Amino acid sequence: MKKIFALMLAPVVLLLVLLSAGDDQATTPTQETTTVHFASLKTDKQVATNNRNKAAILSSADAVERDWIRAGGDAPAGELITYAMSLMGTPYKYGGTTDSGFDCSGFTSHVFQEFGVPISRSSTTQSEDGIAVSRDEAQPGDLVIFTGTNPHVREPGHVGIVISEPGDTISFVHSSSNGGVKISQVEGTGYDVRFLGVRRVL
Repeated sequence: MKKIFALMLAPVVLLLVLLSAGDDQATTPTQETTTVHFASLKTDKQVATNNRNKAAILSSADAVERDWIRAGGDAPAGELITYAMSLMGTPYKYGGTTDSGFDCSGFTSHVFQEFGVPISRSSTTQSEDGIAVSRDEAQPGDLVIFTGTNPHVREPGHVGIVISEPGDTISFVHSSSNGGVKISQVEGTGYDVRFLGVRRVL
């Protein structure tokens, strides 16, 4: 009985072996198309995995950016503003970064670095630090970016630290070549036409 069963099973096994051998060789256009189709399915799975990996990487990058923005342990804006205001009256000094004299970006970088928040040194690079927020959203501790003294040259040339609340007229503390560290307003002044944007670094 076993021999009969083995004899009956042998052709089936042989047929299966031949069919599986045929699948490894794309001898006809149909088989080749099928092979490409399965490769495509595999690629789709890889793409899905890659997309998940990219999403994880982007999420991680967002976290790094948030960590960069809040580096130094979440300096409260109120404390930062209080410190900035304590420097009122410090004279303007081109290239200055200490309380013996500041230029505009020397003042802002000094204040933020006192709280462990790493912003860059020049008004041009500070205009790219942190994240952009709308003018209406400006809040205490944001950087406010202006052109230089010529408002027709639409490039960063001056910077200050917002001290007003969102929705209010923007007031800011800055080191001006006309008076050193002082408070100014945007709306209704020459700073309105020089306004370029607001950057959130806290």
